[in-house]
Order: sequence, then C-alpha cells, then structure tokens
Amino acid sequence: MPNRIEPGPNQESVWDYPRPPRLERTDARIRVVFNGTTIVDTTQAYRVLETSHPPVYYSPPDDIAEGVLQHAGRTSHCEFKGRAQYYDVVVDAERAQQAAWTYPSPTPRFQDMAGYVAFYAHQMDACYVDDEQVDAQAGSFYGGWITSRVVGPFKGGPDTIGW
Repeated sequence: MPNRIEPGPNQESVWDYPRPPRLERTDARIRVVFNGTTIVDTTQAYRVLETSHPPVYYSPPDDIAEGVLQHAGRTSHCEFKGRAQYYDVVVDAERAQQAAWTYPSPTPRFQDMAGYVAFYAHQMDACYVDDEQVDAQAGSFYGGWITSRVVGPFKGGPDTIGW
C-alpha cells in the first residue's frame, strides 16, 4: 500500500475518498478545450470520488458544444456505475478517438449523472477546474483530473495495479 500524502490547507487526499465511490455535485467551473475550441463550459457538473483516484468530472449534455460527440461503438462496465458508452470528440477535421464517455443508465446510486459526459484530459488540448489547468491521471483507462486541490499518490501508474 502506498504512503498517503497528508493534505495541506484547501486540499483533499484521494485516500480519504470512499470505496465504493461517491457522487457529488460541484459548482466549480469545468471547461474542456479541443482543437482550439471550448467544447464544455459548465458550473453544473458532478464529480465521482473514489479511493486512490483523482476526481472524475461529468458535464451535463446541455453544456457540451453541439455536434462534437460521435458514438465510438465501444462500451465498458464499471462494477459501481454500470455500462459506459464512449464517444469520439470531433471539432472540424480533428478527432480524438474514445476520448469521452457517459453512463446512459447508471446504477441507482449514480442515477443523477445519467447522460452526463466525462473527458480524458490527456486527449484534449486542455481541461480546467475553475481556472486551473488539470493534469491527467496516469494510464490510458482512468479519467481523473489532478489539480493542486488533491494529493495522492494516485492510482494509474505502472506499479499501481494492485491498489
């Protein structure tokens, strides 16, 4: 088990997040930029908090630019949230494959975020929580966003599979 980093003022430790994960509304301003275009700008997002993971932010479909999401034909299953569907993100001629996902019919615990969409930060030009640009959670599967408000260590890197 890794050594938990002690959070400072105005910080959270991902090791204090629950398992199974918790869904909570956030009033932080969430922005996503792809191919030079802001495709998400919302203060109505949810975040999912799970032990050892930075928060994953889910934006309401009404606050996502029209026409930028195209079904990718891929699904996956989360033991807590249910079946996810993936989207390609397309702006002009630029395409990020399987760069976003949603839970159209999540489990009851996560019903409030049905249809909301999360984005892989590493596939976007930039993602922001308030005015802070996030760092992507390591690995190609997890979609957490790391800001100065959260401390780890974070799951996702090469030696974290057993966490």
